[in-house]
Amino acid sequence: MASKGKIVEAVVYIRTSSATNVGADKDSEKRQRAAVESYARRAGFRLVAEFTDAAVSGADPIETRAGFTALLDQIEGNGVRTVLVEDASRFARELITQELGILALINRGVRVLTANGDDLTDSSDPSRVMMRQIAGAFHQYEKARLVAKLKVARERKRASGVKVEGRKSNVEIDAAKYGGKILALARKLRRRSPKGGRPSLRRISAELAQAGFRSSSGRPFAATAVARILGEL
Repeated sequence: MASKGKIVEAVVYIRTSSATNVGADKDSEKRQRAAVESYARRAGFRLVAEFTDAAVSGADPIETRAGFTALLDQIEGNGVRTVLVEDASRFARELITQELGILALINRGVRVLTANGDDLTDSSDPSRVMMRQIAGAFHQYEKARLVAKLKVARERKRASGVKVEGRKSNVEIDAAKYGGKILALARKLRRRSPKGGRPSLRRISAELAQAGFRSSSGRPFAATAVARILGEL
């Protein structure tokens, strides 16, 4: 809840799980928005943006959702550190997927509040902290397993004389071309705490660019790309 007498800016996240629930006149989206707006008025929050993932299953990975990705980019740039949702299921119905979404926001110093006033980012519950650690470890394992699996598949194709197509991920490029130097520098920059708080992903991207590390297009990494390199998304 916002401090008494002080208006705090917040953004809204809405997810509808079925195409039949999409649209201004459909019940799910309308219900979520009404619940969040009502809580914002009571708690003293000023809503400055809304991000929606329409017809997205609660089991879909967080990093594949356009609305959630846009939310991450927005909060990196505008300083808003509060996200309001109707309830925890709006992130996901599967617990690990849900906790990964919340963890991505915790890593950015963001609070996630429900329309009932529950703080989903509260770290005072040991069981919830443990679940986030398990979710984070599982996500890292799955990412590493996928990278290894793709590498084996490419090597098998090359051995058979088949030309391998497809763009490599930044994680793969860093490992193959730079020996993990991008990840090492990104982690070092992320740990730095300059005056005013933890450096944003955009700030890290700018410093990586100054060090000569850029995307394949030659431009600085997008904030979400830096988050993926750091394993925060």
